[in-house]
Amino acid sequence: MTSPLAKAKQWIEEKKDPRSAHWQAGLESVLELFLPDMEKGRLIPVRGLEERETPLFESALAQLDLSPNVYAAFLTASAASAIAPPDSAEELERIDRSKPSCKIIILRPGEERRILCAEISEQAHRPGIDIFQSGALLGTYNYENSEDCMDGLKKAIKAHAWKKETWREDDYLGYTLNWFDRVRTLNTSDVSVDKNLSFLHSPTLIKASPADALFQLIYLLLAREYQAPEFLQENPQISEKIAQKDVAFCRALAENHIFDLLNTIKELDLLDFKQFHDKESKTFQTEFQRAREKLRALLMHLKQIK
Repeated sequence: MTSPLAKAKQWIEEKKDPRSAHWQAGLESVLELFLPDMEKGRLIPVRGLEERETPLFESALAQLDLSPNVYAAFLTASAASAIAPPDSAEELERIDRSKPSCKIIILRPGEERRILCAEISEQAHRPGIDIFQSGALLGTYNYENSEDCMDGLKKAIKAHAWKKETWREDDYLGYTLNWFDRVRTLNTSDVSVDKNLSFLHSPTLIKASPADALFQLIYLLLAREYQAPEFLQENPQISEKIAQKDVAFCRALAENHIFDLLNTIKELDLLDFKQFHDKESKTFQTEFQRAREKLRALLMHLKQIK
């Protein structure tokens, strides 16, 4: 792995402005620390949220629509205030160093990494976004306030970091799961989503019917939760029943979790259940049972955590 200093040196040798070269290298070095705990397509807070930062993070979570090719870090004050652009780069200074900074960094990986760095703190004297690639400052956007900056960041992500290549099925799956995670976290349907790229809203993206797509989403969500190490660690009674290969218990558990998700989808009006009539209603019941049995089998084969 090339060190940040070596990257900056290389970019400067390529006639890039030393100030932007050093700042991009610094931002990349910060992201490298957190990448092991990040997932593409998801906005992840780093260094833990303080209570006063939670509303700003939740606002970003609701508004920022991320394609499944990017990493996104929400740098809380404890992390963001520790990094600053070079002293000579006054145009990149957006907040007094004595004030609590809050940054969102978007990384589009690839042969030529592109980074969007947004200063969104309400204490910033110049909220805005700077975009870097290969040590060069590609663009900069300044805003009157944090709210306008967040709105501008939504547009900048679509213009400068959105996945332009043809999407594969895995991309649609990941995009839809990440959207639904945000819905569940915030417990609201007021979360940005492109319905033309969500397989729940556009089932034909994965060659599915509405019922197939609904239960595909539910199965993928619950399968991921069941296979997370903390699932058995935090549920010793469930762990014991699984160890006993209790079929009825595992079936009932899966069924209850499916109903919980269906209720969430209905209560938040995420899907029109009136569409499931006649033939589609029969498919709904078939896919419900299929998802339940797949999850039951998965539960029974979970490895015990020792």
